[in-house]
Amino acid sequence: MLLCRAQRSLVGRAVQRSPSLYLAAVMLGRAASWLLRAHRGPWPCRCPGPATKSCSPGSRGAATFSVTPCKSLADEDVCIRVSGLSRHQEVTLRAHALDEREQIFDSYAHYRADSHGLLDITHSPSLGGDYLGVVPMGLLWTLSPATMEMPYQKLRPYTNLIGMPMRIDLFLHSGHSQTRVVPGQILAKQTIERWYSKPGVRWIKLREGSIRGSLFLPPGDGQFPGVIDLFGDEGGLTEFRACLLASRGFATLALPYFGFEDLPRALTDLRLEYFEEAVDYLQKHPKVKESGVGVIGSSKGADLALSMITFIPKVVASVCISGCNANTLFDLYYKDVYLPSVKYNIDDIVCLDSGVLDVSKLIRDPQQNPKSIIPLEKAEGHILFVVGEDDKIWESKVFAEEAIKKLKTHRKNNYELLSYPGAGHHIEPPCSPFCVARINRFLGHPVLSGGEPIKHCYAQQDSWQKILQFFHSHLH
Repeated sequence: MLLCRAQRSLVGRAVQRSPSLYLAAVMLGRAASWLLRAHRGPWPCRCPGPATKSCSPGSRGAATFSVTPCKSLADEDVCIRVSGLSRHQEVTLRAHALDEREQIFDSYAHYRADSHGLLDITHSPSLGGDYLGVVPMGLLWTLSPATMEMPYQKLRPYTNLIGMPMRIDLFLHSGHSQTRVVPGQILAKQTIERWYSKPGVRWIKLREGSIRGSLFLPPGDGQFPGVIDLFGDEGGLTEFRACLLASRGFATLALPYFGFEDLPRALTDLRLEYFEEAVDYLQKHPKVKESGVGVIGSSKGADLALSMITFIPKVVASVCISGCNANTLFDLYYKDVYLPSVKYNIDDIVCLDSGVLDVSKLIRDPQQNPKSIIPLEKAEGHILFVVGEDDKIWESKVFAEEAIKKLKTHRKNNYELLSYPGAGHHIEPPCSPFCVARINRFLGHPVLSGGEPIKHCYAQQDSWQKILQFFHSHLH
């Protein structure tokens, strides 16, 4: 059987006495997880309608799961229903996932059936657990590392983007189980599949000139609007968002700029010519429309996205997620242009009692170093700013407002702002569970990113749809 939270808590205490016991428990938990999984066939199969039974076997007794759709793109909502319960019966819903590194993630919530013995979490409120109230996607949004796992890890795919889904097991338990209490009897079980690519998406590993990365092409003959995808100072190649964008009709280049293959191992001074080379490559690709390229960037990638639309004419649409209106971390060069980094002081990092680092005061006001501010007034394309008002990395809302103020001063109206109360720094596609802090590969400690779990995830859901609309509007 699966190890419950209570058992994992006991294991956590026992590890101090016997590390080998801990290792054995981890292996048992993972083995049990794999035994509970079953092959479900190719994902294009859709779940039956809301009134039908569960889309795959696994019910126990009278209670039956119905998940619609049971196989879907990772950015789509699912509807979870249960039938066959007693009148007003109390139950606990649990979700369990295993990532590619064999790390266990789980979540749980308490519910009560209606007078007909039915439960529909689209309308029924959670009465306790990892979230409260009516949150239809709450079980998936609150998936977090299990007690036995290292905290502050993020559930996301790293390599298995094409041809293999992320499988999430749903369990229905009798009664309201608490975190440190053995859960009640399993009444039903259901496995759902979350895919990051539609059938027919093509994945091309790219080594072209100095460019490194992955190109994802949508199904069909094309041509398609082209997008370049940039992440922040974590380095390496992050592909899941690019794969989803390709599934939504955009030829997307996931572009690393350090910490990958023969690129610089660590982030250092950057030349914008590297990013311009990527723009030229994408623009000339036979499957990509010639009307200009879009860029989406998060954190450090966001200020790079702003620099690209400012200095590279072929960039006609830029999405800046949780970014700064100035060049950050290291100096940027482009032809005869030099943008120094905005000032920062490592001594302004605060270590909280939890051991999590608060870096919110690390980046100084860009106005103290005006030469670092990106001259956005030169940009002819369209800009979408996406910010969380509880961003604990830096004041991205303030930076966006300063950028907009400058654009208004120059009588520009080529911008939009999406500002979300309760959202933190890492605003990603809605497939991404909330994570209040993440391990920083350079500092070696978790760094606070901010946000309230449900508000943050609703922000991800809303902003993703508006990002897709923005690119469809401006990449003709």
